[in-house]
Amino acid sequence: MANAPSSSSPAIRDVIAARVSRREVLKGSLASGALIAGGSFVGSLFAGETHAAAALSTLGFPELKRVYDKTHAAAEGYETTIVARWGDALAAGLPEFDGNKVSADEQEKRFGYNCDFIAFMPLPKGSVNSDHGLLCVNNEYLSPNVMFPGMTEDDAGKAMTKEQVDLGMAAMGHSIVEAILKDGKWSIVEDSPLNRRITVTTEMTVSGPVAGHSLMKTSADTTGAKVFGTSYNCSGGVTPWGTVLTCEEGVSDLFGGDPTAAPIADILDRYGFDGSDIYGRGRFHDRFNLDKEPNEANRFDWVVEIDPYDPQSKPVKRTALGRMSHEASTVVLNKDGRVVVYMGDDDYFEYMYRFVSNKAYDPANPASGNNLLDDGVLSVARFDADGTMSWLPLVHGQGKLTGENGFAGQAEVLLKTRLAADVLGATPMDRPEDIETSPVTGRVYAVMTKNKKRDQSKVNPANTRPENLWGHIVELIPPGGRGAAADHTAEKYAWDLFVLCGNPKDAAVGATFHPDTSDNGWFVCPDNITFDPAGRLWVATDGANDFDLPDGVYGVDTEGAARGLPKLLFTCPHGAEATGPCFTPDGTTLFLSVQHPAEDAETLDKAQTLWPDFKDGQPPRPSVVAIRRKDTQPVGA
Repeated sequence: MANAPSSSSPAIRDVIAARVSRREVLKGSLASGALIAGGSFVGSLFAGETHAAAALSTLGFPELKRVYDKTHAAAEGYETTIVARWGDALAAGLPEFDGNKVSADEQEKRFGYNCDFIAFMPLPKGSVNSDHGLLCVNNEYLSPNVMFPGMTEDDAGKAMTKEQVDLGMAAMGHSIVEAILKDGKWSIVEDSPLNRRITVTTEMTVSGPVAGHSLMKTSADTTGAKVFGTSYNCSGGVTPWGTVLTCEEGVSDLFGGDPTAAPIADILDRYGFDGSDIYGRGRFHDRFNLDKEPNEANRFDWVVEIDPYDPQSKPVKRTALGRMSHEASTVVLNKDGRVVVYMGDDDYFEYMYRFVSNKAYDPANPASGNNLLDDGVLSVARFDADGTMSWLPLVHGQGKLTGENGFAGQAEVLLKTRLAADVLGATPMDRPEDIETSPVTGRVYAVMTKNKKRDQSKVNPANTRPENLWGHIVELIPPGGRGAAADHTAEKYAWDLFVLCGNPKDAAVGATFHPDTSDNGWFVCPDNITFDPAGRLWVATDGANDFDLPDGVYGVDTEGAARGLPKLLFTCPHGAEATGPCFTPDGTTLFLSVQHPAEDAETLDKAQTLWPDFKDGQPPRPSVVAIRRKDTQPVGA
């Protein structure tokens, strides 16, 4: 990639020295070994600011001891309920689910596979009800090796039959289910008229500057303003006007054909298209064959807005939010009424983005949000060594974003978002994933899950470790004040490194958790995060299995004496990832997706768990779990 720091970039040792001088917080603490061989930064830049010898954590639960086996586990005093599983009926009259016999048509009426992002949307609309609502859940991708008997992950693209390919297409996308809490247990309302599946065959509208562009037109849609479906839906967000944003993250491996022979080969290359077709779609459906429909690729990797309260509504792809491997699209209502959307591009050396609407949202008139995301400025982040960051506008005609540099207009700037960010010199990050804002402090936390491909020559101020196998979390500090006073539209923020992840006892790793972190509390590979109503950060991990550890969910204080002190609440079963954490408005339920259980097995017959049903002859089932305190008090308190 053409994203390496220039030769004029300051040495990382100089960067560290400058930041230490600026914050004046270490006060001799570097003596413990903040710099190790190779010059990698591993010390905490906020150590003296908030850490205390006797941490006063606001997390009141007894920490869970790590458990990594065939089932899940939660801390003492907590109970869990399986709310929705792959294949659960979303309509009346369906037979009992059989993972070996389900058809594509039937799957369209059942809960999808590999659940990810969760949004809890209270019922009735506009309320803050915490015992009745809609669960809006992304269904990201497939695990064919534990979905189909005898199938391996590597063979799937060529071995899956048309029936299996179509089933897989129907199992991905998004699920909307009505859920209700009775007697302390959550369950779905099977025959609710609000239940809905959104898949790769669902008709959608394309809106914003890219709608109608020639590069969006195909033989099936000569207008470039209509598209069928969504795929690889990872994280997302919720708008103030009651809609859900679902993010398409990297559809490049869903297409067959030869990308190098396509008229848009340069765009396909920058977006990772290699013709791999890992689920065999291109063998049976021309729209997923780049030799036949190269422009179909441009119609994915967008943010899709869905109205979950109206089953007849068409989802909308909002092109003003840019095209990338969208990990998240989290929304903040700024103090001036404008809407801000934070986004990460989840790939190696990719960037962080922010969208600011031009118009303000009027809470008294929810309809004012209808097309608010079509008109605004998309920017990309640059982190500087002095502890400031700048948002660089991706606006045609400004700076290098001109026709001479390959951008014929604003539509092409957005369709080629990654290339535009390259030109502006944005900071390449360690796989930027979820980005969330504290409801208490107004600070923004951005997750870098890991980056094994970064070598010493590519270290930069915000990504300080080469071969970063463990991940880290960056803290963004908007100007203007605390909480609602923070200005999320400002051109410049301050920033800091919140935690560098990994085992604190391994000096070579250089983790920077609070010094009181227990053997069960430290984590690796943060992925999705959320905040509870009290402002505590909750981190779900993806990748701990590589360290022979379970993925799980950790609570962390972000300020006070226990800043950076994590505590383990929940662990996943073997081979599974924890993702999509989401609280009810009152904080008494934490919903969580347990994705791809047993995925590390070569084939289904070698699966180490059949979670959550444990039925012989049936595959494991990705599921949404509800975590609650037995005494019904808020989670974590």
